[in-house]
Order: sequence, then C-alpha cells, then structure tokens
Amino acid sequence: MSAISVSVRDGIVDRLRTRLADGAVLSGADIGDRYSVDYTGENPHRPVAVVKPGSTDEVAVVLRTCSEFAQPVVVQGGLTGLAGGATPRKGEIAMSLERLNGIEELDPVSMTITARAGTPLQAVQEAAAEAGLLLPLDFGARGSCHIGGAIATNAGGNQVIRFGMARNLVLGLEAVLADGTVISSMNKMLKNNAGYDLKQLFVGTEGTLGVITRVVLRLVPRLSSRCTALCTAESFEHAVTLLRTVQTGLAGSISAYEVMWASYYDKVLEIVETLRSPFADSHSFYVLVETEGVDQSSDAERFESVLAGALESETITDAVIARSEGERQTFWAIRDGVGEITPALSPYVPLDVSMDIVAMPRFLEAFDRALAAELPNSLNLVFGHLGDNNLHLFVTTDHEAQNDRVVELAYGLVGECGGSISAEHGVGSLKRDFLHHSRTSREIDLMGRLKQALDPRGILNPGRVIPG
Repeated sequence: MSAISVSVRDGIVDRLRTRLADGAVLSGADIGDRYSVDYTGENPHRPVAVVKPGSTDEVAVVLRTCSEFAQPVVVQGGLTGLAGGATPRKGEIAMSLERLNGIEELDPVSMTITARAGTPLQAVQEAAAEAGLLLPLDFGARGSCHIGGAIATNAGGNQVIRFGMARNLVLGLEAVLADGTVISSMNKMLKNNAGYDLKQLFVGTEGTLGVITRVVLRLVPRLSSRCTALCTAESFEHAVTLLRTVQTGLAGSISAYEVMWASYYDKVLEIVETLRSPFADSHSFYVLVETEGVDQSSDAERFESVLAGALESETITDAVIARSEGERQTFWAIRDGVGEITPALSPYVPLDVSMDIVAMPRFLEAFDRALAAELPNSLNLVFGHLGDNNLHLFVTTDHEAQNDRVVELAYGLVGECGGSISAEHGVGSLKRDFLHHSRTSREIDLMGRLKQALDPRGILNPGRVIPG
C-alpha cells in the first residue's frame, strides 16, 4: 500500500472548492470543533478541511479529487461512534455526509425503504412508522447517528435477537470507491443470487473500502401488542435458562432480552435519582424481557403463563410485568441508564465484546480477578443483550493512564475465550491493534488484500480497522 504523508496536499482545498457547490468546503476557523472527534472524545484533531457533499455525484467528485492528490480522507456521519473511526488524524480531510440526507422512497408493497446515507436513523424509523411498518434497527443514538454509518459499522442494538444485525436488513446499496467510481446495487429483492453480493464489501467495513451513499432496507409489519417484564435471577445459569424458556414458550415473539448484573443495576439506581427499583430486595441478576405480537389479550396471557412457570421452577425469583407504557419506559430507563451514569464514573473504559454464552462466566471471573490484582479500586459494571452473545462492560479506574491496561486485560481474555473484541461498535482506530485477538493472521492479510485492491492509494479511512 502506498505510503501517505500526513501533510495536506498543496492546492487540493482550492481544487475541491472549484468542483463543489458554494459552501460545501470548510477550512480554517470555519471548521469549528464538531468535526474533530467522535463520541469517545479521545484523540481529537481538527481536519485540514471539511467537505460536505450533497449527492452521490459530489461524493464521487471528492474521492476522485482526493485520489488524484493521494489525499487521505476520513468519512463522518453522525459522529456517534465509539471506536474512533470518524475522528480525524493529522493531515486528513473530513468528508461529512450530513447534507446527503432524506427518504427517497417507501414501498409498502415490497416493504422497503430507500434512504440517503446521511439520514438520521430515527427519521428512517419514523417514515416507516407512518406507513404502519417497522425498521427494527434501534439503539440509543437513533436521533443523531446516520443510517449510512449504522450500516458501515454493521450496528446491532436491542432487537438483534429477533431481527439480526444491520446487515440482515440491507437489501441493496450504493457506494463510491476511493477513485470515485460509483457502484450502484440498489436491489429491492430478498432473493438475488446473480453473482457476487457486492453490498457486503461495504457493510461492516467502516468506510475503508468505499463510502455508502444510498441504501435499500427491509421493513417488517408493525405489531400491535407488546409485553414487557423485569425479572430477577440469582445466577448466570438461571438467566440463561430463562432465555431458553422464553424462546421456547414464546416462540418467535422475543424482541429484546437484556441482562443486567447487580453491579450495573445498583449503580444506575444509585446515581439516577429519578429511578426506583420495583423490587424490595436486591438480586444478583435482572432480566428485561420484551415480546411483540398481534393480540394483546392472548399474548399477555401466554407471556404471564411462561413467567409463572419460570417462577414455579425457581428459574427466576421475582417478576414485575409492565401494566402501562410508563412502567415499560421505567424498566428501559434502568437498562439504558449507562448514558446518564457515565459522567459520574470518569475515568472509565467502555467495552463492547461478544463470545459464546457458555464462555461468559469464565471470561468475567478471570477479568474480575485480573482487575482486583492490578487495579483494586476499579469497578466493573456489566450488562448485555446475552441472546446475541454481546456483553457491555464499563470499568472505572483511578487514573486515565490505567485505561490502556484495562483494555489489554479484557481483549487478551476475550481472545482466550474465542470471542470478538467488537460485538457491535466497530474496530475503528481504537481497537485495530487488538484485532489479532479475534482474527487470524490470514484473515487480517485477506482484509489488507481487499483494501489494496479497492483503495490502492490508501486514502479511505487510513489507520482504521486493519492493523499496519
């Protein structure tokens, strides 16, 4: 791969200004701080310029120009990422897709929606809802993140257990290669085996192989009933048994299965003064179960019957079923409380890992032992989707300097357990040097060969994902 200087190429900003619409190129004091770092806040660096294309053709112009100058580009969406992938490095131009937004088509017959990459996820969800349909991709940053970024990172969220990752919802897309070539594969069909599935080159590859500009997504019918409960369990094994119980007893209706360890649950209630536990006693595990169906009365009866059976078998020790939307929102506020408590926990390390469910206890026990031995004042707060193999950990430390050691300990153990250092947040720049814990050397070599083939000058998101 061609070596790239970290200094901006002479004349490229002026060249971009001549090729793009007025106001599409920012430089100097006009840039501001917004484009300097993603949600992590780590390693901020102001780009030498910001370009804001408003169409696929303009994205192609930007990349064609940058390719001519061998100018590195970092692609930015809503800047909600947690892996440093959208944070500029020295000498880079930032390409923001915020102007590339809008819904192009909603087809209620094929149940698809076509959107531009810079459209906020929530806007896509709301457009689907207005047609009585559902885009099941959902997570906390819905109001800020862009649909293109969610697909580029293969985002997960709360409903993966039922609908899968973002990849499962993508029928077609359009992307621009590093040299400005537009690849338009806007397929709307569920079945299409005519040659290579080229969209997979861009889903989950974090903008390193091309820039997604438009997408076609699958929608599903919006169901009319919902049942939600917060349950308690006294062991990890019981939480897993409950998962299998509800998956069997409630068939394909499970839309969310969220497990909170007591460390996390108690800390949320301690810090967020507006929240109260519905349980009088403390427990080791708390499980939020949610189903969706078509008949509230019969669905609720079946839901309560399955939970009653779990209580009788002592799989769970208690359960509270939400009797109103307000109660449901309270349960979810506890689960989503991480956003409110993290300011009080700084410095901390957020970890997003996945592994076989049977390996989770071994991983957590080993990790907690390592923390106790090296960082005795740390606190490990754990919650996870569980049913999709995902664990989230927030580890507090005494000093920022200790954070790197926490990451080393965690990812080393993840590798020993055969897991992934990134379940749903991507690799970006912050995790790339740990990729070997989850990918073999031959896999990483193949990633590099794909990168070389599609981006021979190495201008697209350099220094992200692929170690080097």
